[in-house]
Amino acid sequence: MLITIKYFGQLTEITHTNEETLDMLEGTLIYELLETLYRKYNTLKTKDFQVAQNQELVDKNTKLTGQEIALLPPFAGG
Repeated sequence: MLITIKYFGQLTEITHTNEETLDMLEGTLIYELLETLYRKYNTLKTKDFQVAQNQELVDKNTKLTGQEIALLPPFAGG
């Protein structure tokens, strides 16, 4: 299943892209996707971010649904 991953803020500097598509196995969990991304972008594991799936925040044990994933660094309020 194809997963679209969107990167925001400082994460775009690490990945050198705003968006990419990865082919993941059916039944994959968020943490498994993150492990794949950490192997590809080693510095990513040192950054603080939340994961959203289809515009809803999810935890690392959530199953991928084959739709959009966004990696969201902390945002400054004001």
